[in-house]
Amino acid sequence: MFRSKSTAGTGPDVVLIGAGIMSATLGMLLKELEPELTIAIFERLDVAAAESSDAWNNAGTGHSAFCELNYTPQKQDGSVDIKKAVNIAEQFEVSRQFWSYLVENNIISNPHNFIQAVPHMSFVWGEENVDYLRKRYNALQQCHLFKTMEYSEDPEKLKNWMPLVMKGRDASQKVAATHMEMGTDVNFGALTRALFNHLAKMDGVSMHFNHDVRDFKKEDDGSWTIKVKNRGTRERQSINTKFVFIGAGGGSLPLLEKSDIPEGKGFGGFPVSGQWLRCNNPEIIEQHRAKVYGKASVGAPPMSVPHLDTRMIDGQRALLFGPYAGFSTKFLKNGSFMDLPLSIKANNIVPMVSAGLDNIPLTKYLIAQVRQKPEDRLEALREYFPEAKMEDWELEIAGQRVQVIKKDPEHGGILEFGTEVVSAADGSIAALLGASPGASTAVSIMLNLLKRCFNEDVETEAWQIKLKKMIPSYGQSLLNNPALCDELRTWTTQVLELDEMEMAQ
Repeated sequence: MFRSKSTAGTGPDVVLIGAGIMSATLGMLLKELEPELTIAIFERLDVAAAESSDAWNNAGTGHSAFCELNYTPQKQDGSVDIKKAVNIAEQFEVSRQFWSYLVENNIISNPHNFIQAVPHMSFVWGEENVDYLRKRYNALQQCHLFKTMEYSEDPEKLKNWMPLVMKGRDASQKVAATHMEMGTDVNFGALTRALFNHLAKMDGVSMHFNHDVRDFKKEDDGSWTIKVKNRGTRERQSINTKFVFIGAGGGSLPLLEKSDIPEGKGFGGFPVSGQWLRCNNPEIIEQHRAKVYGKASVGAPPMSVPHLDTRMIDGQRALLFGPYAGFSTKFLKNGSFMDLPLSIKANNIVPMVSAGLDNIPLTKYLIAQVRQKPEDRLEALREYFPEAKMEDWELEIAGQRVQVIKKDPEHGGILEFGTEVVSAADGSIAALLGASPGASTAVSIMLNLLKRCFNEDVETEAWQIKLKKMIPSYGQSLLNNPALCDELRTWTTQVLELDEMEMAQ
């Protein structure tokens, strides 16, 4: 049945590179669809989800576009474009459905271990920004995915929503906020490890930590031979497989280049690092229960939108502010400073140089962020928490992100923010490049990958039945079916226990 079965019968049917949320999601989908499949997972570190998927390396926002203003840009005519927000909101609903299926089938035992109900809010100040947020709210109200959103310019209402943000604020300041009670905080590290813990117990699945994938070779029969090195014993081995997924976060680009597939030519990467301020005062942490997103500074990359975040990590409530962006030539938090220089090849040097020249203000911004003093970071925090004190916060290093640079006929190369799946024409290998909102939309991304790389199997009745069992809305548009959307939201809210008003303490 499965067209990628190894003809030789010696290697796994599927190789997943990188033990993050993407590989975990794809592996889980494939084993549910085809239980007889054999899968080998290779990870260069000694644990799963230690890079971008780790809870301290990302914002944990269930990216549903409820509060992220960079997903709703203002157009030249002053109107607000909500297309991206609508698309992301629908994709997050798909993720919620799959996670609910996992909970109902005891693949994940306790949803509170990875997801919590936390309101999502957007907050702005100043006449121009308030006008923008009002237009954004009115535009989003045309879509039922956002129908429960509230909007207010009343300081008293805002004090009720987010007391820390409003306490000590200049009463003459023009402010506005939106509020979505059904927002979430997601611990993608915990979710990823739960999925791999289950996968590791399944027949035909093997996990290999401390293993570096060194090279790829396409064989005449269409299979791939992968050269792997054990970082502990230094032992090398070759594995043959019919399908490879490269889900190695920032490490995906160098591995894609090693595959030498034509579709991977011309791609480059622009690394962006980040830092958080983490609150160490329990009294302050208890006064905030929300994810409050603002507008990015001029010249800032979209992933650097400032936000004051309630988190729930390993059973403990936390409060973060950031991220403060930075620049590093590493592609991974645990990577090498040579990652960026070594990624420059003859086929991508033009796009990378062109994108670099077009984004000089961004580079200057990132360098300025790196040179920030503690007082500068505190000043930024006080825009969202006016009474913040230095002694209540400590600096944490966030994860590394590599944004996609791709060929462009007009500019030579463009820098893109988001995720991109690059796959070979025959569907035998695929890589995921880019970053946010990746983890939150991982299920939709992997479903699209299945359509690309396993199209014949996806079209079979057996796979269609299983896909609709895992994702009840599969093949239907939640955007065009409000009744179905409401029904599924009610179901996922109950299964994921998101109807509990107070976060676990």
